Amino acid sequence: MEAVNGDDRQRVFIGDVQGCASELEDLLDELRYDPQRHALYFCGDLVNRGPRSLDALRLARECAADSVLGNHDLHLIARAAGVRGAKALDTIEEILTAPDGDDLISWLRGRPAVIEWADLVLVHAGLHPTWTDLAAVDRRIARGVDWTGDPMESADLRFATTVRYCGPQGDIPPRDVERPARRETRPGHLGSIAPPYAPWDAFWHGPRTVVFGHWAERGLVRRDCVRGLDSGCVWGGRLTAWIAEQDRFVSVPARERYQAID
Repeated sequence: MEAVNGDDRQRVFIGDVQGCASELEDLLDELRYDPQRHALYFCGDLVNRGPRSLDALRLARECAADSVLGNHDLHLIARAAGVRGAKALDTIEEILTAPDGDDLISWLRGRPAVIEWADLVLVHAGLHPTWTDLAAVDRRIARGVDWTGDPMESADLRFATTVRYCGPQGDIPPRDVERPARRETRPGHLGSIAPPYAPWDAFWHGPRTVVFGHWAERGLVRRDCVRGLDSGCVWGGRLTAWIAEQDRFVSVPARERYQAID
């Protein structure tokens, strides 16, 4: 999906909100958000785990923002379709019972997996190393996903919304390989993982910059052709925005730790 602002607004990307609507309000204040000056985009995972998932989703709509799909957004969609049960840490029941819940979930279903510009790409988790035509991938996802079933059955959509580590051909490490590396990590530091596996962006060489979320343990990422924005707000960290035209991060602290780190 090619996004064109059609004006001179600055593109503002916001990391994983996960129901932290109070912090989203704080961040928009800190940014002095103005729809006349800013085009707002979310990295996915607008909902779940935080205390105000319904308000976060409503606020994104009110701001006329766009977003890519995240794994927690897909969980909400699957819950609404009746093909998944509740998980212990879910905070999405209020959306499922809200009078505007169906409309909000329909809006989520219409979000793409990838948004492209001439200089940037937005995705929730990451890009497969063999994807060369992202528009074709997004069309393939849009055609192939059965929204009456579990959208995670789409291998492409599952990769774009869940990947952290992978191999050079996009193969995912076995869980018993990935988990020890993740247990060793702390915010801002990666644990070790054996080759051929590496963080997915080790296989991305540009020239466009990829903006992504999903990886709170890793924290903010700022390196050539990559900007990672999940700074773990729901875990007591921060909620972060990146202003593309200024290459500048803006963040606010979590008001409290809503979920405990294992």
